[in-house]
Amino acid sequence: MFEFTSSFWSWYIAIPTIAGILAMFWLIRWLSVDHKGKPGEQVETMGHVWDDDLEEYNNPLPRWWLNLFYITLFFGIGYLVLFPGLGSYKGLLNWSSQGKYEQEMQEAEEKYGPIFEEYKAIPAQVLAENEDAIKIGERLFSNYCATCHGADARGVPGFPNLRDNDWLYGNKPEQIHLSIAQGRQGFMPAWKDILNDDQIASVAEYVRHLSGLQTDADMISAGKEVYSNSCVACHGAEGKGNQQLGAPNLVNNIWLYGSSSEQVVKSIRDGRIGKMPPHKEFLGDAKIHLLVAYILSISETSPEAGKSATDD
Repeated sequence: MFEFTSSFWSWYIAIPTIAGILAMFWLIRWLSVDHKGKPGEQVETMGHVWDDDLEEYNNPLPRWWLNLFYITLFFGIGYLVLFPGLGSYKGLLNWSSQGKYEQEMQEAEEKYGPIFEEYKAIPAQVLAENEDAIKIGERLFSNYCATCHGADARGVPGFPNLRDNDWLYGNKPEQIHLSIAQGRQGFMPAWKDILNDDQIASVAEYVRHLSGLQTDADMISAGKEVYSNSCVACHGAEGKGNQQLGAPNLVNNIWLYGSSSEQVVKSIRDGRIGKMPPHKEFLGDAKIHLLVAYILSISETSPEAGKSATDD
């Protein structure tokens, strides 16, 4: 069934394409030959008259103009012979966008690969002071990381700020390298089926209290009890988090999804799922090493270091 379906769509594309080209040949031939008047015979008009005596005659196209149509059609035929365009037919040149991409990547690797490998041998902390390496790392960041973390690396809700000193999985070069190379899967379970609304609201206020935010004092005591029973395993007794699990530090007033009561309640009630995709397969260790150096170079350098871009 699969082979039949694939063949069907191939012919579905190829047959109308070929028929369309043949139809264009016939149409041009019909319009330019069949409607010519006989020698000495007055050419008929199309019945359109402007300004009393300006009529449209049924004359054939000028030869040079007609030839342009034929050239266009022959060009199209040549293109379809050389390049893919007729269903599954690959063309005589066997060209493909994937093949072109791989060729360009191979050429880039041959040209720039040795440069990346040279930097790979230098510790990331040292590269973080190297202006040329940082420029390369910044370009890599703009191409592969800015979509999620922002062009200035300050993050957006759900994607960490990379300029502060808060690290879900640690700030050592090897830990950052691991996050980029293998990716991360963050998971905050939903508690709506375990805790009631009052418990969720109270523990949310307690968590906000831990970070120094203004909270409802009457709810803190009840929230602390809920926290001790349900949250300590991941976030720790003092709320400082667990980098082995990627559990956030709750006492530093840096918030991945926002610090408002509504956002904290939502995080506890519905849970959160965050995914950092792995990049090793298409970046390689050498480029990741430069990215690590760039991230180290920008962390804690901002005048507002330590303040998350998602704080409310």
